[in-house]
Amino acid sequence: MNVQPKTPRPPLNGVDTPTLINTINFVAGQPDLAKFQFRAANEWIEGTHSRTSMSGFFGAGDEQKRATSHFAHGDHPAVLCGGDRAPTPVEWLLHALATCLTAGIGNIAAARGIKLSKVRSFVEGDIDLRGILGISDEVRNGYRNISIRFEIEGDAPPEKLQQLLDQARARSAVFDVLTNGVPVTVEMKSVQ
Repeated sequence: MNVQPKTPRPPLNGVDTPTLINTINFVAGQPDLAKFQFRAANEWIEGTHSRTSMSGFFGAGDEQKRATSHFAHGDHPAVLCGGDRAPTPVEWLLHALATCLTAGIGNIAAARGIKLSKVRSFVEGDIDLRGILGISDEVRNGYRNISIRFEIEGDAPPEKLQQLLDQARARSAVFDVLTNGVPVTVEMKSVQ
C-alpha cells in the first residue's frame, strides 16, 4: 500500500495534530513500528470483583512504560450475585467500543480541520443470561447484538460529520475485533 505523506495541521480538538500526522507519515515509511502488544494483568479480589492493571506495552519498536499504571475494576450487580463495586465485564466492552470510536472521531476531525463542539454516544448491548448461567446451550454467552448511536456537532455539515463516524468505524480496532473476531487462547499455569 502506497501512503502519500500528509501535511500537518495545527492542534485541534485537544489533539496534537502535527504529532498525529508526523506519526502516520513516519510509520508509513517504517511499518515495523506499527506492531504493538498491549497487556493487562487481572487479579481476583473476592466474589465477582477483580482488578486489572495496565502498565506497560510493546510498541514503536521497544518496550514502553506508562508514566502511571492504570487500573480498572470489574464486578457484577447484586441482582447477578455480585457486590456492584464496578461495571460488569460486558459493560466494559461497551465502554471500549464507545471510547475507541470517539477517539477516532476526535483524531480524524482534527486531521481534517473540523472543530468539534460535542461528541456523545449511547451504547446498548442485548444479552440473554441463559447461556452464561448454563441453562441453555442454544443461547450464546455474549451479546446477541450491540448498537451505538452518536450525536456529533461541529463546524462542518452533517454529511462531513457522518464521514468522520464512517472513517472512525472503518479504522476502529475494537469495532474490528467485535465484528470480525480474533483468535483467543486460554490456558492455565499451575502455581503451587
